Amino acid sequence: MKLAKFDSLVSLSRLRLVQFLMGVLCLYLLFMSFEIPLVFKTASAGFYTDALPRPLFLESEEDFTDKSAPARPTDDPKLVRLAGSRTPPHRMWEYKEVSGLLFNESSFDSNASKDEFSVLHKTARHAFVVGKKLWDDLQSPQNKSDSEPELQNQKQNRTGSCSESISLSGSEFVNRSRVLVIPCGLTLGSHITVVGMPHWAHAEYDPKIVILKEGDESVMVTQFMMELQGLKTVEGEDPPRILHFNPRLKGDWSGKPVIEQNTFYRMQWGTALRCEGWKSRADEETVDGQVKCEKWIRDYDNGSEESKATWWLKRLIGRKNKVALDWPYPFAEGRLFVLTLSAGLEGYHVNVDGRHVTSFPYRTGFVLEDATGLSLKGDLDVHSVFAAALPTSHPSFAPQKHLERLSKWKAPPLPEGNVELFIGILSAGNHFAERMAVRKSWVQHKLIKSSKVVARFFVALNGRKDVNVELKKEAEYFGDIVIVPYMDNYDLVVLKTVAICEYGIHTVAAKYIMKCDDDTFVRVDPVIKEAKKLGDRSLYIGNMNYYHKPLRNGKWAVTYEEWPEEEYPPYANGPGYIVSSDIAQFIVDEFENHKLRLFKMEDVSMGMWVEKFNSSKAVEYQHSLKFCQFGCIEDYYTAHYQSPRQMLCMWDKLRKQGRPQCCNMR
Repeated sequence: MKLAKFDSLVSLSRLRLVQFLMGVLCLYLLFMSFEIPLVFKTASAGFYTDALPRPLFLESEEDFTDKSAPARPTDDPKLVRLAGSRTPPHRMWEYKEVSGLLFNESSFDSNASKDEFSVLHKTARHAFVVGKKLWDDLQSPQNKSDSEPELQNQKQNRTGSCSESISLSGSEFVNRSRVLVIPCGLTLGSHITVVGMPHWAHAEYDPKIVILKEGDESVMVTQFMMELQGLKTVEGEDPPRILHFNPRLKGDWSGKPVIEQNTFYRMQWGTALRCEGWKSRADEETVDGQVKCEKWIRDYDNGSEESKATWWLKRLIGRKNKVALDWPYPFAEGRLFVLTLSAGLEGYHVNVDGRHVTSFPYRTGFVLEDATGLSLKGDLDVHSVFAAALPTSHPSFAPQKHLERLSKWKAPPLPEGNVELFIGILSAGNHFAERMAVRKSWVQHKLIKSSKVVARFFVALNGRKDVNVELKKEAEYFGDIVIVPYMDNYDLVVLKTVAICEYGIHTVAAKYIMKCDDDTFVRVDPVIKEAKKLGDRSLYIGNMNYYHKPLRNGKWAVTYEEWPEEEYPPYANGPGYIVSSDIAQFIVDEFENHKLRLFKMEDVSMGMWVEKFNSSKAVEYQHSLKFCQFGCIEDYYTAHYQSPRQMLCMWDKLRKQGRPQCCNMR
């Protein structure tokens, strides 16, 4: 009996032990079920790092649709090719921010002794030295860590300098070189009032204003210019005239007093709006409900006997006379006037002595914030200038840039093989809007998105540090900007063209190389077809100029020291042309061997280089008006002077309708 009880106790304890062990085993298995995936995840991470590329993790649906193929790893941790090195054409896309063009201080010394080249080469040498310092400053680790606080301080300082109103006396205005600086530009509702007095007419002999034949009497002239101007963005380039207001009391070719208004965009005058005393047509578009031109008395014979007799005759026969009030021309010699310029929703409005005189619609390419200066020149005494309702802070383009930074606008990777066409686009540091318009329009062409055609922006460094910092960030994000490391200067655009040739030869190994501007719309398909027509021959295609003579007088004058010959060689207009790869290779070799002749006119320089190449190997010159120099024409290959809005409009029409159409909106 005792033995039976003992056996039952032992079996019970064994059962409990087995149950305990089973419980421990279950806990162990449960623990391992959580631990094993973590072990495999950790191990796989190391495995992928050492052996295979990491899987591409997508954060959103947008990334899934727009993400580019992963880049092939390179040996260079900075992913920037050193100057003068040669990138094999089969390598995949590298984030190369700086041009591979071989720059050094001796690059411009070999021609320094030649008088006709000395000035431009000295300018180029100075621009390179300054640019190198700017680039080194951007690259320095200390600058990278301190740049954000510094830029914030700059913005705060700029913001503090903006006043809601500015007032200057006549003497203060003259002492400031007759320019009223408006730090933060204008905004909707801003207005500027000028109190002044036109001079009495004087004899004019300047050939820029009047052309006198032998025996002619001198022409009496009095006129003045009021201009809203933008800041100078590139050294050597004139500031844009956002509004050019030019009353001509005497001296106009019509012989009548007129008011002429215009804009000056990208070194080119637009179409002038002339007010000649006639009121704008009833069917003509208005500006904020105001006519573009008001009527004024065109002659001084309104009180003649004939008009009085007509008035009495109408009164005798009982016809009602409509009371019409005609105003004289708003400006008179030796008479004080009060002019108010105001910024409306659709354009600028000018009132003189309380009466509306003219309205000028906003032109594409400009915004109100660009108007950072008011200039008054000519036959005018300024008594006072007053600006009010001004913005109190600088406009910040950072939010807009942030909104534009979508992966679908990024440049695709370079292909493993050679490309058919490389397009180099000249741009400036602060032309973000222009570059975005290009990215959203013709650069979206299927040949460019598939990397069969490659397009890149070429930009030099700006004198302002904040512009360079933003440019570098933009280059790193979009991957389509090549920085040419010199201080931007309008006379040195030719260096960007050489950099385009170098990139097209050494980085992408293109068969054809095209140069255009960031306000040029390019139809990629017909451009390639035009080049392929000539096969493998050396070619130079564009809107050609033959027997063009240099201007020896005026603003665009070229001295005999700069160009001693009487004619330029045949050259294609700068907004768009194509050269074959052998010509581009010749240009780069000549530059690196310090033999390349530089000239301040970029398109003429290319014609000069092609002519020299042509002396040893025949070049096929191809002329086509469809590489449009001014504006847009039917069935264009390229269209020039297109604003960002026009770029998007032209791309939309080309994409939806399948044929090229111009967009001639404001």
